[in-house]
Amino acid sequence: MKKVTETKRTKIIEAYSRFTFRKIVFILTSMGALLLLVLFAISVGAANLSIGDVIRAVLSRIFPNIESTRLASIVVWELRLPGILMAIIAGAGLAISGAAMQGILRNPLVSPFTIGVSSSAALGASIAIILGFGLIGTEKYFVITNAFIFAVASAFLVIGLSRLRGITAEVLILAGIAVMYFSSAATSLLQYIATEEQLKVVIHWLFGSLSGATWEQVLIITMVLVCCLPLLIKYSWDINAIASSGDEVAISLGVNTSLVRRMVLVLSCLITAGIICFTGIIGFVCLVAPHITRMLIGADHRFLLPFSCILGAILLLLADTISRTIFSPIIIPVGIVISFIGVPFFLYLLLTRRKEYFA
Repeated sequence: MKKVTETKRTKIIEAYSRFTFRKIVFILTSMGALLLLVLFAISVGAANLSIGDVIRAVLSRIFPNIESTRLASIVVWELRLPGILMAIIAGAGLAISGAAMQGILRNPLVSPFTIGVSSSAALGASIAIILGFGLIGTEKYFVITNAFIFAVASAFLVIGLSRLRGITAEVLILAGIAVMYFSSAATSLLQYIATEEQLKVVIHWLFGSLSGATWEQVLIITMVLVCCLPLLIKYSWDINAIASSGDEVAISLGVNTSLVRRMVLVLSCLITAGIICFTGIIGFVCLVAPHITRMLIGADHRFLLPFSCILGAILLLLADTISRTIFSPIIIPVGIVISFIGVPFFLYLLLTRRKEYFA
């Protein structure tokens, strides 16, 4: 009997090892695909470059003995690489934020946008553009800081409202929807009284774009992700307990569900606010990337969170590449392109997945 038990335990360990190995292979394969996509994205555009030109232009800044043409260096380092890195970082941040929030709220259709982060950021940007009012910031970051402050404030407002009734998934979602509709209504009112020029600026900001990315902006967002991502991944076990078994079982396992929800909510909203204040509204990445990841490697957040980052980066970089090349030299806002990618995917989920998937 003891021998049978040991044999069964050995088989379980071997099966788990194979399952973990398959997840790691998925992650490494995706990272390789992302690297190839980066090289392709840098090479295409109004000024086409070969892959060799791209590699030489990149290496010439690292190794001075490698020569590159001036045109290739300018196109790669000043025009394309900041936007491409912004797409990677923004896609990763939005995707992990969406995956974490879907876990703590046990709902595959929620994201930081659901609780009003995007609509509040739009309100802050609209106030800066139309009314010329900003809380802090110089002229260079006038709109950006206003959008960031309003987006973060919406998260704390949702937490404050939900604490009145207990920080449960249902209360957080309902409070977030209330904040989202209020911010959307206020933004619409500002657009109604805006001049034609102001309205154009607001609408362009709402579309979402990576074309104006700079190295300084890339550095700022990278710092936000470096600070927040390890903390989110640290809560992966707690998120697993909440997402798979609910609050009662998670509490019995020693998880402080209210604290975990507050921390994950704040971290996710900080990441999202830090991204969209520079890029404008880019939706669907935080919804689509976690779903694809969950379908590929399962719902274990130890793997789901980092792999969502990689898939989110691939999705947004792919959308950015399409937006720059499909009607070149005209650049379509990446927020529009990613929506065209996201909507068919959600229709696919609706028609093919089991009812329990959306429960």
